[in-house]
Formats: sequence, structure tokens, C-alpha cells
Amino acid sequence: MSELGELYQELILEHNRHPSNYRKLDGADRTAEGYNPLCGDKVTLFLKLKDEVISDVSFLGSGCAISKASASLLTETVKGKSASEAEEIFEAFRRMVTREPGSDYHTEKLGDLEVLAGVSAFPLRVKCATLSWHTLKAAIKGEEGTVLPE
Repeated sequence: MSELGELYQELILEHNRHPSNYRKLDGADRTAEGYNPLCGDKVTLFLKLKDEVISDVSFLGSGCAISKASASLLTETVKGKSASEAEEIFEAFRRMVTREPGSDYHTEKLGDLEVLAGVSAFPLRVKCATLSWHTLKAAIKGEEGTVLPE
């Protein structure tokens, strides 16, 4: 494994062991739950939206290291962003982890999320990485019910 690959793996494991914003967010005005029936990953996302800006975000959940690290990185990335910016980041992230043919993803939008780029080599793990993002999208839209990864 390359030094960069080892660094990325260590960052994923660190976010799994000590996830950012892992708590119930008091006063959240949006909440959504996600579930991946293929591997059992579960996530609950809590948002505070003020004037369409994500002023705070947190999560609770259980699952594999990729799922938990992705949710942790999501919270760091979207806090302070507008709902539309968060959706743009989600689309760039989705393109990165699926390696959608003929599609660029904008690395400047992704920042630390690039540590999850290697997920694209493991198609069954893509749903683990995108579960929290689909859940975020549902929370922003105020959708009801449990979100399943696409």
C-alpha cells in the first residue's frame, strides 16, 4: 500500500474511533434516519438550518468504519454551508466514490472527503460511504421515513 493510501486508511480509522460531532443535537429542526439493510449500518442525522444554512449538524449511529467515518467527515464538511452547497458537495462525493463514467468530481469541494476515494474500488462499500449523505439530503428536504442508500 502506498504512503498516501496508508494515511487515508489511518484517517478513516481515526474518524471511526473518534467521530466528529457524534451526539444528539439539542434543538435540531431537521432529523432523518438512514439504514443500509445490506450491512446493517444505521445513522441518524440532526440539523439546524437557519436561512437555508446548516448552522449545526451532528449524528448518531452504528456501522462499519467507512460508514461512520463518512458521517463524521460529512458533519465537518457541511457545517456552515448552505443547503444547496451541501447538495453540490454530495454530488461531487457521489461521483468520486462511484467513479461515474465521464464525470469529474471537483476535489476543491471535497477537501478531507478525498480520503474515501478508495471506496470506489469496492462497489459493495459505496452504499456504506453514501448512506449519511443520502440521509443528509432527506433531512434538508424534510422528508419522512427511513432513508435507504441508492
